[in-house]
Amino acid sequence: MDAYIRSIRFKRELVQSFRQHPFDLPWLGDFHALDLHPKVTFFVGENGSGKSTLLEAIAVAWGFNPEGGSKNFRFSTEATHSHLHEFLTLVKGVRRPKDGFFLRAESFYNVATEVASLGVGAAYGEDALHEQSHGESFMSLVTHRFRGKGLYILDEPEAALSPSRQLSLLSRLHDLVRDDSQIIIATHSPILMAYPDAWIYTLGDQGLERVQYEDTEHFRITRDFLKHPERFLRQLLEP
Repeated sequence: MDAYIRSIRFKRELVQSFRQHPFDLPWLGDFHALDLHPKVTFFVGENGSGKSTLLEAIAVAWGFNPEGGSKNFRFSTEATHSHLHEFLTLVKGVRRPKDGFFLRAESFYNVATEVASLGVGAAYGEDALHEQSHGESFMSLVTHRFRGKGLYILDEPEAALSPSRQLSLLSRLHDLVRDDSQIIIATHSPILMAYPDAWIYTLGDQGLERVQYEDTEHFRITRDFLKHPERFLRQLLEP
């Protein structure tokens, strides 16, 4: 399967100053390019590391609305996205997706409002998105609106989901992958990033590098805490 986006190139020569945001992000200092898995790629890192900034830039460079939705969505409630997308070149594959969606947790409410305003709620399930819980509306979107053979860019989709729902999402993502979809995700969830054979990039002060699942901080901290919760709690809570 050829990727819809094979790789990303950073046009460093156009940057006037690496002291201004978003170019002051540490990993951008040595960043030139990265390859994307034709199926699933994850971006992980601490809060403020810039993983969502990179994901957003890829989405906007592809033509998605900065606040989320499909390419047909053109609403704007507050312009908070960076202009990093102007400095990226997306190296596309020979095939074109038949579907696509940019989902970001922090502005999903605005997307749901736009869906209702446009009168296209039927494509997102029987129940209106605003009439469901946050987690239920997320799953309704992914289940009904994501049609396959598409490019799906997801920013922290686990934000509204319980662990069991994250497992359901993982299963749904696998269905989409088997239907010729490419998925790019920024996440903190060790459940989601366990997807088999996915590529995981970690962003941080040491740069941007591809790592194995077991080497992510998310996996190691979760594993160690579940093995010895009393030890962790004693260190954290005792004076």
